[in-house]
Amino acid sequence: MSEMLPDVLQILFALAAAAAVTALALAAYQGYLLIYQRYLAQLSGEGGLVAAGDGGGTFSALRGTVIAFLAAVNERWFPASWLERIELASRKAGRPLELKAAEIFALAELGALVSLSAGIFLSLLLGLSWASSILFLLLGALYPFVWLRDKVRARHHAITRALPYDLDLLTLSVEAGLDFAAALGKVVEKGRKGPLADELSITLKELKLGKTREEALRNLAVRVDLPTLTSFVQALLQADKMGTPLGKILRILSTQMRVDRTQRAEKLANEAPVKLLFPLIFFIFPTVFLIIFAPIIYQVFLGGNF
Repeated sequence: MSEMLPDVLQILFALAAAAAVTALALAAYQGYLLIYQRYLAQLSGEGGLVAAGDGGGTFSALRGTVIAFLAAVNERWFPASWLERIELASRKAGRPLELKAAEIFALAELGALVSLSAGIFLSLLLGLSWASSILFLLLGALYPFVWLRDKVRARHHAITRALPYDLDLLTLSVEAGLDFAAALGKVVEKGRKGPLADELSITLKELKLGKTREEALRNLAVRVDLPTLTSFVQALLQADKMGTPLGKILRILSTQMRVDRTQRAEKLANEAPVKLLFPLIFFIFPTVFLIIFAPIIYQVFLGGNF
């Protein structure tokens, strides 16, 4: 059985390599078509219209061929609950690269294929166990989901950092006599650019289209799905129902947000020594001891001279 494993690995490597080469060939052909169409459009004076479209590039070519085909298959065969979960995560991440849930699964499948090819090649080259190929396959398949999770975390972190400043600006605008929609417009116009400004801009558009303040704020909380922002929205809705002046509740929320930010900074500062303990013990201390005691040990036990 063990003698058959290299033959099986070679067959798998050949199949995976053939699939990868086919995918790259299709992507290259699609890229050639995009470049040729752009060249013809520039000759006819319509280059701006083509440039405003897909944008070209290797990823666009790959997305228009292999990923599109795999995404169509995934939409038919993958459970709807899986697609909805990834779609929700993509929405919280701000839809990076405008990828749909089925396309993210397609990227995972392509990553698994490429990683399996690399794993089988290294297994045959270095004489590794066939289990290493499975490990490569899992890493390639999981990487798109890890990338999406990191995008969600980075976006939430950016929103958390921008929220106190934008809330202060919203409070000042309301206390200056503006209504909520006009104050929100000032925040979008004068506030820091980033994910929070983009989400507030969507909320402002919903208000201008006729949605109530409660509906627009609830949609904001659902889109971002961040506990800090959700509590802020709930406080505004509760104040609206109770008839509390908006400026007063915003001032209270602004003060509380500033206190929370200070406490969060103190918590991170207190966690720093604990996080530094591992690299300090296993990397810094051994290096220091080696620099200090290595010459002494060399002189005492080996009789060397410096």
